[in-house]
Amino acid sequence: MPWSGSGEVRGEYGERVDGSSTAFGVIIGDFHRLTAAPVKGGHRCHSGGMFIEPVPEEAATGPLADYYEQQRSAWGFLPNYAGAFSSRPEVAEAWNVLNSTVRDGMDRRRFEIATIAAARALRSTYCTVAHAKFLRDVCGDAATVRAIAVDPRGGNLDAQDRAVYEFAGMVAADAASVTQSDIDRLRAVGLKDRDIADVVFAAAARAFFTRVLDGLGAQLDPQTAEAFPPAMLESMIVGRPVAG
Repeated sequence: MPWSGSGEVRGEYGERVDGSSTAFGVIIGDFHRLTAAPVKGGHRCHSGGMFIEPVPEEAATGPLADYYEQQRSAWGFLPNYAGAFSSRPEVAEAWNVLNSTVRDGMDRRRFEIATIAAARALRSTYCTVAHAKFLRDVCGDAATVRAIAVDPRGGNLDAQDRAVYEFAGMVAADAASVTQSDIDRLRAVGLKDRDIADVVFAAAARAFFTRVLDGLGAQLDPQTAEAFPPAMLESMIVGRPVAG
């Protein structure tokens, strides 16, 4: 059932939330390979830190201190990704505006499905897990979260959700390979042109955020990882491990 509420504008994901790399030029068929292949070898990493030295929370002042406070208020802890923006908090604020504008202008459940597909295609463990949590907790759709965990290629989704999921993955993995027939398939399952553009916006925006996090080494917070049973979590570890 679609969830159309906009939520509170908080932090990176714009709401209160308590309650090997993909190669350039990867072909569309590789989306199934990328989404279906979690990284093996356990899901805790004890190195945990970023590749750069983020400004510590206790040393933050001005806009950065405000950003850190906003993130801590939203999550109940300071998420690791916040440090990726510590040198340029104005970039984080610009991202917040883009992300919330895209999300709040479309069906929320569809946004989460498209974002999970894009995150998987981009091998972002951080966003795959975080948005699975939003799909479950904000949209109340635990069934779809389970369906994707069982078959990360989207084979257990209904026709419309699967079309959205696969298309978002294509856009994230290799947007230049999208053809008219891909658009026609979405129209055939009931999406309007505005809906199709929204899915593209969601996938394209996710590419920015995942590249920032993975490019600087940010790892998923254990607090978020612990929201899922170990077996389900394992299916979401598609890139970097969980921070230890």
